[in-house]
Amino acid sequence: MTVSAGVLGATGAVGQRLIQLLDPHPEFELEAVTASEDSAGHSYREVAKWRIDTPIPDRVGEMTVTRTDPEAVPDDVDILFSSLPSSVGEAVESDFCAAGYVVSSNSSNGRADDDVPLTIPEVNADHLGLIEVQRDERGWDGALVKNPNCSTITMVPPLAALDEAAGLDRVTVATLQAVSGAGYSGVTSMEIIDNAIPHIGGEEQKMETESRKLLGEFDGATVHWHDARVEASCNRIPTLDGHLENVWADTSEPLAVDAAEVALREYPSLALHSSPDQLIHVFDEPDRPQPRLDRNREGGMAIGVGGVRETDGGVQCNCLAHNTMRGAAGASILNGELLLEEGYL
Repeated sequence: MTVSAGVLGATGAVGQRLIQLLDPHPEFELEAVTASEDSAGHSYREVAKWRIDTPIPDRVGEMTVTRTDPEAVPDDVDILFSSLPSSVGEAVESDFCAAGYVVSSNSSNGRADDDVPLTIPEVNADHLGLIEVQRDERGWDGALVKNPNCSTITMVPPLAALDEAAGLDRVTVATLQAVSGAGYSGVTSMEIIDNAIPHIGGEEQKMETESRKLLGEFDGATVHWHDARVEASCNRIPTLDGHLENVWADTSEPLAVDAAEVALREYPSLALHSSPDQLIHVFDEPDRPQPRLDRNREGGMAIGVGGVRETDGGVQCNCLAHNTMRGAAGASILNGELLLEEGYL
């Protein structure tokens, strides 16, 4: 038995990834795709400038695109995966939730709201309990669940493993982020070829706040954010996919390299359909992980960690994740699978 699903913002880069992952999915049946007013009424194949390295699924290509409006989406759709720009998401996602739809969203709006679950299923699945708080406070029959920013999701599972092993006091991170994170037209070739851009608007703040909420404790009514200090510097580099991050973690207790690597390797995955068999892959080679070589491990849903070494305050390591798979579309679908397993669909 499958659950009826739809994609909001289906023609964009993350929307296309969502369609690529949903078409063969055994638990979700794609029944609705939405986009802008200009695209509504046309077939998906007509309006989607398809840029994924696999063909548009035939069935989806013939689907008619609808407006991004609750009145235009069939009532029997159980879950909507949102890849809307944050400005659009802020305007319409709550309308879908009020209309009874469950929305698993990759958009950045609302991630810090007190009653919105921001979840990485392997890290803080219990935060889904906020849905009951959300429904009580907002009077919704539906629900809104967010996955974090693609750069945040790269480092938080390794940080969660280190936090369990020795506690976290402070985190410093410098990112080397792929151009796909900015969308197809986000960075021009003249800007990025033979270059690196040491600023990504709003990215540092997202990493510094979202990570603390994700690592926080849910007491049944609210999430108490982790009190570690987090500082980020975000940089765009000319790789296509895969965010590489240099992370320094000051721990509350001393943590030897061997113990840190064991904690990372043994950090558990889940039994959801899109879960990797091993969530965190630890590399012994000093020059790994690398975006081109390691971003697609376990279908792009695993996280690579290498270069683990001791510092005066704790450990340093390098983390890598596929930013449009683990960090965006795959993260939203994994949250959808968790919602299904926990009985919210």
